[in-house]
Amino acid sequence: MRYRVTKMGQRDVRRLLVTGAMSVISASERKGRCDDPWLANMLKKKPRLVAAVALANRMAGQLWAMMVTEKNYEIRAAV
Repeated sequence: MRYRVTKMGQRDVRRLLVTGAMSVISASERKGRCDDPWLANMLKKKPRLVAAVALANRMAGQLWAMMVTEKNYEIRAAV
């Protein structure tokens, strides 16, 4: 089941997720490389803001899953 960052709900949380996603994209552009293959592929195909909203949606899904399972975030090793 996919969850989306919709215009319903709390505006401030949605804004924070998109702002965080834009900062991830800006940091990857400053570094000159993107560590996440999913995000790199998304940035090749879509404009920055569309990719940021998609990343915010992905982050929201991860946050929801962590809250439901009561697990901490685990950083995946880069392959």
